[in-house]
Amino acid sequence: MSKLIDVQNLTLQFRTDEGLITAVDDVSFSIDRGEVMGLVGESGSGKSVTAKALMHLNAGNAIYAPESRIILHTDQGEVDVLSLKKQSDLKLVRGGAISMIFQEPMASFAPALSIGKQMVEQLQLHSDMSKARAKEISIEMLDRVGISDASKRFDQYAFELSGGMRQRAMIAMALSTKPKLLIADEPTTALDVTIQAQVIDLMKDLVGEFGMGIIFITHDLGVVAQTADKVSVMYLGRLIEEGPVREVIRTPAHPYTQGLLAALPKLEDLDSPLTPVPGDIPSPLERPPGCVFHTRCPKVIGDICRRTLPHAIDVAKGHSAACHLHEEAKGAA
Repeated sequence: MSKLIDVQNLTLQFRTDEGLITAVDDVSFSIDRGEVMGLVGESGSGKSVTAKALMHLNAGNAIYAPESRIILHTDQGEVDVLSLKKQSDLKLVRGGAISMIFQEPMASFAPALSIGKQMVEQLQLHSDMSKARAKEISIEMLDRVGISDASKRFDQYAFELSGGMRQRAMIAMALSTKPKLLIADEPTTALDVTIQAQVIDLMKDLVGEFGMGIIFITHDLGVVAQTADKVSVMYLGRLIEEGPVREVIRTPAHPYTQGLLAALPKLEDLDSPLTPVPGDIPSPLERPPGCVFHTRCPKVIGDICRRTLPHAIDVAKGHSAACHLHEEAKGAA
């Protein structure tokens, strides 16, 4: 596989009245063409902020650290996303090479414009095609994502569609420009399980057909297990575990990942109680020193977890975790 995007040492802060808030802290990862990466963590972990950084979509009070790099590999060469300033240059990544499915499709469509009008406007913004050709492609894409009677739906408004149809229409709109990278931010959260399964199958088909890369953002490791090739677990702005999805789910190395898996319902034992991760994720204004997870971790090792930031340690081929437990084990070996 050829490289699609490289994120290197991404650190992102927001300037607020309370001071600087660190939302993303020294995050690095890469995605190849045709690869699906699951980005997992609770609300407030920094998943959406990280994804928006890839399109330079964060608010104007966002401050990127000087060492932060986001390199997009295109057919014309490498593009340093964070160096793009002009709106004309940003069109390359905003709906061009990168498209995003946002969390709530109802909020993503303008209520006073038909679905089709918005799709046509987007296509004409990113190409020189005629309105008739843009309409033809839009209807074809609505049909491809499984929306029945696509030519009729083209003229409807978002509020006239069911939740599942709106989600499919959002996917169709995101894919109509044939992006290299699709960011899917909680695309199945508001859907019932049957529609979730259909959306997941659809995205798998699209990866195979278009060869695009996908970042699948969710808090549900069960969905990631069905969708992703690899998974990155995020907590309070830091990546704390990464690896092939089957490896991470079968042998989770970080206590936080273990806690997320333990919180999933067990169909083979319906009487067993759910065991959520204890406590709450801290406010970004009150980031704990040392390991960011130590305030909730059941396996804290004395003061080292409270004072020292752990570094990622390889626990298997392609599988790493940032945890002092593995640093101690490696030292003992």
